[in-house]
Amino acid sequence: MTPTSRSASPTSPGSRSDPERPAPSAARVWWSAARPATLAASVAPVLAGTAVAVHDGRVRTLPGLGALVVAVAIQVGTNYANDYSDFVRGADRRRLGPLRAASSGVVPPAHVRWTAGTTYVHELRVPPAAWAAGCATGFMACAILALNNLRDIDTDAEARKRTLAVRIGRRWTRALIVALLAAALLTGPLAAALGWAPWWVALTLLALPLALLAARAAWSTAPPVLVGGLKRTAELELSWALLWTLGILL
Repeated sequence: MTPTSRSASPTSPGSRSDPERPAPSAARVWWSAARPATLAASVAPVLAGTAVAVHDGRVRTLPGLGALVVAVAIQVGTNYANDYSDFVRGADRRRLGPLRAASSGVVPPAHVRWTAGTTYVHELRVPPAAWAAGCATGFMACAILALNNLRDIDTDAEARKRTLAVRIGRRWTRALIVALLAAALLTGPLAAALGWAPWWVALTLLALPLALLAARAAWSTAPPVLVGGLKRTAELELSWALLWTLGILL
């Protein structure tokens, strides 16, 4: 996601009519609408779940690859569905984030309309370590969604899009983000303490600096800062998954 201002949003009517700015290609619009900066949120849980399967010596390569493809496809498809929904609701009129497909004027809206667990795929069972990894990556994915809704809280409210952030307000949304990030970081040590995973998974605490950056961004009302927080949280989730994988396999 790229930072934009209200007056220079790439999806605003003014920006589309700027004669000095060339219209973006359809390929660029589709790629931006997929929100590549947060795709790590779909890769991280597959990585963490596969690490558990490797530790248990029960890896199945093709199903594992299938889980990765499906995870990414679900996230991209969901992003496109949200793109279309926001266009229909009018929530993109003062868009603060990345270029959207339906509202860009390049891709027809009708073309956007259609577009547990990895460890079980490998092992045909879900051990406690997999539940722990699923909870942690789920907490961080929810933090990404909460940050996204916090950024769009004003435009969503105007469009009567009743997201959780709109319902509970900025203060409680920020508290929720901090709670989700804290829960994610505590999951590794807790799993180790319960004997579900090796103590090395406590290495996931090394991702704390990224969590602090994401939490700090939540206290801003500036769109570029909130967009940066989204990226930091996606990086946090991937970093956590890599550290979890290292801890599981040591």
